[in-house]
Amino acid sequence: MREISAQQITEAVKRLCIHTNCHLSGDIKSRIAQCREQETWPQAKEILERIIENYQIADEQDQPVCQDTGAACVFLKIGQEVHVTGDITDAVNEGVRQGYSEGYLRKSVVRDPLRRVNTGDNTPAFIYYDLVPGDQIEITLAPKGFGSENMSQIKMLRPSDGLQGVKDFVLQAVEDAGPNPCPPIVVGVGIGGTFDKAAYLSKRALLRSVEERNADPFYAELEEELLSAINALGIGPQGFGGRTTALAVNIETLPTHIAGLPVAVNINCHVTRHKTEVL
Repeated sequence: MREISAQQITEAVKRLCIHTNCHLSGDIKSRIAQCREQETWPQAKEILERIIENYQIADEQDQPVCQDTGAACVFLKIGQEVHVTGDITDAVNEGVRQGYSEGYLRKSVVRDPLRRVNTGDNTPAFIYYDLVPGDQIEITLAPKGFGSENMSQIKMLRPSDGLQGVKDFVLQAVEDAGPNPCPPIVVGVGIGGTFDKAAYLSKRALLRSVEERNADPFYAELEEELLSAINALGIGPQGFGGRTTALAVNIETLPTHIAGLPVAVNINCHVTRHKTEVL
Protein backbone atom coordinates (compact mmCIF):
# COMPACT_ATOMS: atom_id res chain seq x y z
CA MET A 1 0.00 0.00 0.00
CA ARG A 2 1.51 3.30 -1.13
CA GLU A 3 0.85 6.50 0.84
CA ILE A 4 0.18 9.86 -0.79
CA SER A 5 -0.37 12.90 1.37
CA ALA A 6 -3.25 15.31 0.98
CA GLN A 7 -0.65 18.07 0.67
CA GLN A 8 0.77 16.44 -2.49
CA ILE A 9 -2.72 16.49 -4.02
CA THR A 10 -3.19 20.13 -3.05
CA GLU A 11 0.11 21.16 -4.61
CA ALA A 12 -0.62 19.29 -7.84
CA VAL A 13 -4.10 20.81 -8.18
CA LYS A 14 -2.71 24.28 -7.53
CA ARG A 15 -0.12 23.86 -10.28
CA LEU A 16 -2.73 22.53 -12.67
CA CYS A 17 -5.14 25.41 -12.02
CA ILE A 18 -2.51 27.97 -12.94
CA HIS A 19 -1.00 26.11 -15.89
CA THR A 20 -4.23 25.08 -17.60
CA ASN A 21 -5.63 28.59 -17.50
CA CYS A 22 -2.51 30.14 -19.03
CA HIS A 23 -1.31 27.54 -21.55
CA LEU A 24 -3.34 25.73 -24.18
CA SER A 25 -2.31 22.18 -24.99
CA GLY A 26 -0.29 21.52 -28.13
CA ASP A 27 -3.04 19.63 -29.94
CA ILE A 28 -5.42 22.60 -29.74
CA LYS A 29 -2.74 25.03 -30.92
CA SER A 30 -1.82 22.77 -33.81
CA ARG A 31 -5.42 22.33 -34.92
CA ILE A 32 -6.14 26.08 -34.78
CA ALA A 33 -3.03 26.81 -36.85
CA GLN A 34 -4.06 24.12 -39.34
CA CYS A 35 -7.54 25.60 -39.63
CA ARG A 36 -6.10 29.06 -40.23
CA GLU A 37 -4.14 27.73 -43.22
CA GLN A 38 -7.22 26.00 -44.63
CA GLU A 39 -9.60 28.96 -44.22
CA THR A 40 -10.68 30.69 -47.42
CA TRP A 41 -12.90 33.35 -45.82
CA PRO A 42 -10.63 36.37 -45.03
CA GLN A 43 -12.51 37.44 -41.90
CA ALA A 44 -12.39 33.91 -40.49
CA LYS A 45 -8.67 33.69 -41.19
CA GLU A 46 -8.12 37.03 -39.46
CA ILE A 47 -10.02 35.90 -36.35
CA LEU A 48 -7.99 32.69 -36.15
CA GLU A 49 -4.83 34.77 -36.39
CA ARG A 50 -6.00 36.89 -33.44
CA ILE A 51 -6.78 33.71 -31.47
CA ILE A 52 -3.24 32.48 -32.13
CA GLU A 53 -1.80 35.84 -31.11
CA ASN A 54 -3.83 35.70 -27.89
CA TYR A 55 -2.59 32.29 -26.79
CA GLN A 56 1.00 33.20 -27.72
CA ILE A 57 0.82 36.27 -25.44
CA ALA A 58 -0.69 34.11 -22.69
CA ASP A 59 2.21 31.66 -23.05
CA GLU A 60 4.86 34.37 -22.97
CA GLN A 61 3.41 36.34 -20.06
CA ASP A 62 1.87 33.49 -18.03
CA GLN A 63 -1.50 35.20 -18.26
CA PRO A 64 -4.94 33.57 -18.59
CA VAL A 65 -5.89 32.68 -22.16
CA CYS A 66 -9.49 33.74 -21.40
CA GLN A 67 -11.05 36.03 -18.81
CA ASP A 68 -13.44 33.20 -17.88
CA THR A 69 -11.07 30.96 -15.95
CA GLY A 70 -13.93 28.54 -15.46
CA ALA A 71 -15.30 26.21 -12.87
CA ALA A 72 -12.61 23.75 -11.79
CA CYS A 73 -13.61 20.31 -13.06
CA VAL A 74 -11.28 17.72 -11.53
CA PHE A 75 -11.12 14.12 -12.74
CA LEU A 76 -9.43 11.73 -10.29
CA LYS A 77 -8.31 8.20 -11.09
CA ILE A 78 -7.43 6.75 -7.70
CA GLY A 79 -5.41 3.54 -7.55
CA GLN A 80 -6.84 0.90 -5.25
CA GLU A 81 -3.39 0.39 -3.71
CA VAL A 82 -3.15 4.03 -2.59
CA HIS A 83 -3.79 5.32 0.91
CA VAL A 84 -4.30 9.09 1.12
CA THR A 85 -3.27 10.61 4.43
CA GLY A 86 -5.98 13.25 4.70
CA ASP A 87 -9.26 14.11 3.03
CA ILE A 88 -9.09 13.95 -0.78
CA THR A 89 -12.00 16.33 -1.38
CA ASP A 90 -10.62 18.92 1.02
CA ALA A 91 -7.17 18.57 -0.57
CA VAL A 92 -8.54 19.21 -4.06
CA ASN A 93 -10.56 22.22 -2.94
CA GLU A 94 -7.56 23.68 -1.13
CA GLY A 95 -5.53 23.32 -4.33
CA VAL A 96 -8.22 25.18 -6.27
CA ARG A 97 -8.38 27.86 -3.58
CA GLN A 98 -4.62 28.41 -3.65
CA GLY A 99 -4.28 28.13 -7.43
CA TYR A 100 -6.98 30.65 -8.23
CA SER A 101 -5.65 33.06 -5.60
CA GLU A 102 -1.92 32.81 -6.37
CA GLY A 103 -2.55 32.70 -10.11
CA TYR A 104 -4.78 35.82 -9.98
CA LEU A 105 -7.51 33.85 -11.75
CA ARG A 106 -11.13 35.01 -11.83
CA LYS A 107 -13.31 33.44 -9.15
CA SER A 108 -16.60 32.48 -10.79
CA VAL A 109 -18.37 30.05 -8.46
CA VAL A 110 -21.44 31.05 -6.44
CA ARG A 111 -22.34 29.24 -3.23
CA ASP A 112 -26.00 28.75 -4.09
CA PRO A 113 -27.51 28.61 -7.60
CA LEU A 114 -30.38 30.99 -6.77
CA ARG A 115 -29.00 33.31 -4.10
CA ARG A 116 -25.84 33.92 -6.19
CA VAL A 117 -23.25 34.83 -3.54
CA ASN A 118 -19.70 34.29 -4.82
CA THR A 119 -17.57 31.93 -2.73
CA GLY A 120 -14.58 34.19 -3.35
CA ASP A 121 -12.08 31.42 -4.10
CA ASN A 122 -13.64 29.42 -6.97
CA THR A 123 -14.44 26.49 -4.72
CA PRO A 124 -15.95 24.02 -4.54
CA ALA A 125 -14.37 22.10 -7.39
CA PHE A 126 -16.58 19.72 -9.37
CA ILE A 127 -14.89 16.38 -8.75
CA TYR A 128 -15.30 13.09 -10.62
CA TYR A 129 -13.92 10.01 -8.83
CA ASP A 130 -12.86 6.80 -10.53
CA LEU A 131 -11.29 3.82 -8.71
CA VAL A 132 -8.71 2.01 -10.84
CA PRO A 133 -6.05 -0.68 -10.30
CA GLY A 134 -2.59 0.46 -9.23
CA ASP A 135 -0.78 2.61 -6.67
CA GLN A 136 -0.99 6.05 -8.30
CA ILE A 137 -3.41 8.95 -8.43
CA GLU A 138 -4.01 10.61 -11.80
CA ILE A 139 -5.34 14.16 -11.54
CA THR A 140 -6.78 15.88 -14.60
CA LEU A 141 -7.94 19.46 -14.23
CA ALA A 142 -10.23 20.98 -16.84
CA PRO A 143 -11.43 24.56 -16.18
CA LYS A 144 -14.84 24.90 -17.84
CA GLY A 145 -16.06 28.31 -18.95
CA PHE A 146 -19.80 28.79 -18.96
CA GLY A 147 -20.24 30.64 -22.22
CA SER A 148 -19.85 27.22 -23.78
CA GLU A 149 -21.26 25.16 -20.90
CA ASN A 150 -24.56 27.06 -21.19
CA MET A 151 -24.89 25.91 -24.80
CA SER A 152 -24.73 22.21 -23.91
CA GLN A 153 -27.77 19.95 -24.25
CA ILE A 154 -29.00 16.48 -23.30
CA LYS A 155 -31.85 14.49 -24.78
CA MET A 156 -33.40 11.12 -24.06
CA LEU A 157 -33.87 9.79 -27.58
CA ARG A 158 -35.88 6.68 -28.37
CA PRO A 159 -34.01 3.64 -29.69
CA SER A 160 -36.09 3.97 -32.87
CA ASP A 161 -34.51 7.40 -33.46
CA GLY A 162 -31.32 5.47 -34.20
CA LEU A 163 -28.12 6.82 -35.70
CA GLN A 164 -29.86 9.54 -37.70
CA GLY A 165 -31.56 10.81 -34.55
CA VAL A 166 -28.18 11.11 -32.85
CA LYS A 167 -26.71 12.99 -35.81
CA ASP A 168 -29.68 15.35 -36.01
CA PHE A 169 -29.54 16.14 -32.29
CA VAL A 170 -25.80 16.88 -32.27
CA LEU A 171 -26.10 19.16 -35.31
CA GLN A 172 -29.14 20.92 -33.85
CA ALA A 173 -27.31 21.54 -30.56
CA VAL A 174 -24.39 23.16 -32.38
CA GLU A 175 -26.70 25.19 -34.62
CA ASP A 176 -28.68 26.37 -31.58
CA ALA A 177 -25.42 27.42 -29.92
CA GLY A 178 -24.38 29.51 -32.92
CA PRO A 179 -21.71 32.07 -32.01
CA ASN A 180 -22.41 31.98 -28.26
CA PRO A 181 -19.74 29.41 -27.22
CA CYS A 182 -16.93 31.35 -28.98
CA PRO A 183 -16.21 29.01 -31.90
CA PRO A 184 -14.22 27.26 -33.14
CA ILE A 185 -15.51 24.75 -30.62
CA VAL A 186 -14.72 21.25 -29.45
CA VAL A 187 -17.84 19.08 -29.25
CA GLY A 188 -17.99 16.35 -26.63
CA VAL A 189 -20.72 13.77 -27.25
CA GLY A 190 -21.85 11.14 -24.74
CA ILE A 191 -24.06 8.32 -26.00
CA GLY A 192 -25.58 5.65 -23.77
CA GLY A 193 -25.63 4.94 -20.07
CA THR A 194 -28.30 6.82 -18.13
CA PHE A 195 -29.40 10.47 -18.07
CA ASP A 196 -26.52 11.49 -15.80
CA LYS A 197 -23.92 9.14 -17.29
CA ALA A 198 -24.47 10.50 -20.81
CA ALA A 199 -23.72 14.01 -19.52
CA TYR A 200 -20.60 12.75 -17.75
CA LEU A 201 -19.41 11.00 -20.92
CA SER A 202 -19.85 14.16 -22.98
CA LYS A 203 -17.72 16.15 -20.55
CA ARG A 204 -15.07 13.44 -20.28
CA ALA A 205 -14.90 13.34 -24.09
CA LEU A 206 -13.50 16.88 -24.01
CA LEU A 207 -10.38 15.58 -22.23
CA ARG A 208 -9.32 13.57 -25.27
CA SER A 209 -6.85 15.14 -27.69
CA VAL A 210 -8.49 16.64 -30.77
CA GLU A 211 -5.93 14.64 -32.77
CA GLU A 212 -7.14 11.30 -31.35
CA ARG A 213 -10.17 9.53 -32.75
CA ASN A 214 -12.39 7.01 -31.00
CA ALA A 215 -10.78 3.57 -30.85
CA ASP A 216 -13.90 2.01 -32.41
CA PRO A 217 -13.78 2.58 -36.21
CA PHE A 218 -17.57 3.00 -36.30
CA TYR A 219 -17.48 5.93 -33.88
CA ALA A 220 -14.25 7.32 -35.37
CA GLU A 221 -16.05 7.57 -38.71
CA LEU A 222 -19.06 9.17 -37.02
CA GLU A 223 -16.79 11.77 -35.37
CA GLU A 224 -15.37 12.74 -38.76
CA GLU A 225 -18.80 12.81 -40.39
CA LEU A 226 -20.23 15.05 -37.67
CA LEU A 227 -17.20 17.36 -37.80
CA SER A 228 -17.66 17.85 -41.55
CA ALA A 229 -21.40 18.49 -41.12
CA ILE A 230 -20.82 20.99 -38.31
CA ASN A 231 -18.21 22.90 -40.28
CA ALA A 232 -20.57 22.98 -43.25
CA LEU A 233 -23.02 25.00 -41.12
CA GLY A 234 -20.87 28.06 -41.86
CA ILE A 235 -21.02 29.55 -38.35
CA GLY A 236 -17.25 30.02 -38.42
CA PRO A 237 -14.79 31.53 -35.93
CA GLN A 238 -16.63 33.72 -33.42
CA GLY A 239 -19.75 33.35 -35.57
CA PHE A 240 -18.55 35.54 -38.45
CA GLY A 241 -18.73 32.80 -41.07
CA GLY A 242 -16.18 30.43 -42.50
CA ARG A 243 -15.38 26.75 -42.65
CA THR A 244 -14.01 26.43 -39.08
CA THR A 245 -16.92 26.07 -36.67
CA ALA A 246 -15.47 23.09 -34.77
CA LEU A 247 -11.96 21.77 -34.20
CA ALA A 248 -13.09 18.25 -33.33
CA VAL A 249 -15.99 16.03 -32.33
CA ASN A 250 -15.11 13.52 -29.59
CA ILE A 251 -17.59 10.73 -28.85
CA GLU A 252 -17.66 8.49 -25.78
CA THR A 253 -20.18 5.68 -25.25
CA LEU A 254 -21.54 3.29 -22.62
CA PRO A 255 -23.99 0.39 -22.70
CA THR A 256 -27.58 1.44 -22.04
CA HIS A 257 -31.08 0.11 -21.36
CA ILE A 258 -33.07 -1.59 -24.15
CA ALA A 259 -35.65 1.21 -23.94
CA GLY A 260 -33.25 4.16 -24.03
CA LEU A 261 -30.83 6.15 -26.17
CA PRO A 262 -29.48 9.01 -24.00
CA VAL A 263 -27.36 11.55 -25.87
CA ALA A 264 -25.54 14.56 -24.39
CA VAL A 265 -23.62 17.30 -26.16
CA ASN A 266 -21.08 19.23 -24.05
CA ILE A 267 -19.65 22.14 -26.01
CA ASN A 268 -16.34 23.82 -25.26
CA CYS A 269 -14.87 26.93 -26.84
CA HIS A 270 -11.49 26.93 -28.59
CA VAL A 271 -9.96 27.47 -25.13
CA THR A 272 -10.41 23.77 -24.31
CA ARG A 273 -8.14 23.49 -21.29
CA HIS A 274 -6.97 20.35 -19.55
CA LYS A 275 -3.77 18.91 -18.11
CA THR A 276 -2.90 15.79 -16.15
CA GLU A 277 -0.44 15.04 -13.34
CA VAL A 278 0.25 11.59 -11.91
CA LEU A 279 1.27 11.19 -8.27
